[in-house]
Amino acid sequence: MAHTETTETVAGCQVRVMRAGSGEPLLFLHGAAGAERWLPFMDMLAERYDVIVPEHPGFGASETPEWLDNVADLSFFYMDFLEQMGLEGVHLVGTSLGGWIAAEMATRSCERIKTLTLVAPAGIHVKGVKRGDMFMWSPEEMAQNLFHNQEIARAMPQPADEEALKVVLKNRLTTAKLSWNPRFHNPHLKKWLHRVNVPTLILWGDDDKLLPVEYGPAYRDLIPNSELEIIPDCGHLPHVEKAHEFTAKVASFIEGAAR
Repeated sequence: MAHTETTETVAGCQVRVMRAGSGEPLLFLHGAAGAERWLPFMDMLAERYDVIVPEHPGFGASETPEWLDNVADLSFFYMDFLEQMGLEGVHLVGTSLGGWIAAEMATRSCERIKTLTLVAPAGIHVKGVKRGDMFMWSPEEMAQNLFHNQEIARAMPQPADEEALKVVLKNRLTTAKLSWNPRFHNPHLKKWLHRVNVPTLILWGDDDKLLPVEYGPAYRDLIPNSELEIIPDCGHLPHVEKAHEFTAKVASFIEGAAR
């Protein structure tokens, strides 16, 4: 499905936004690798929803604003984004870093959010469960550790030129700034997840080496009336590795929440 690309200015920051489909709005918040391309799962979701995929401030073709210091800043940015774009009744979907942002948003206000889907979100710490450390992995280790299916890992594209490499480094630098210390979590987030008052789906791959699947029950127990689904034979990126199963679960959850 053909998608449009626009540049939107929110909170004084220009961000690149991809969009396609029709129906109820679905805002997808990407992970640390960014959202450089329109991916197959986005096409699948766009058959049912108005899919909106911004690149976070500090990532890809979006600007890096002076005010960007932490994930809380991005949660407030996206609350402004929803208001400025006139989006209401939004199905909010976030993966990894984007899931963390989405969770932070929902603790502050669910006024414009209809459902929440968190896909292997960062954001909390589970005592005794060791996370992977992407900052210590080589590019080869990163690809291997993100996927259960190593054929997909080997097929992942590498930066084609210097400009593409600059984007990779920009994304990595912003991710480090947002999540370096403490690593990939906000010690205060656990205290406020009880404020999430919309139907919530938590998805996790059973072979996630970055954020182990044990984090799934911890998130479920912190968010009232949430449900957890584990995807078998899947790593940290269900939307890429198991795109059909991922989109089917998201659509089924959204339809069920509407009943």
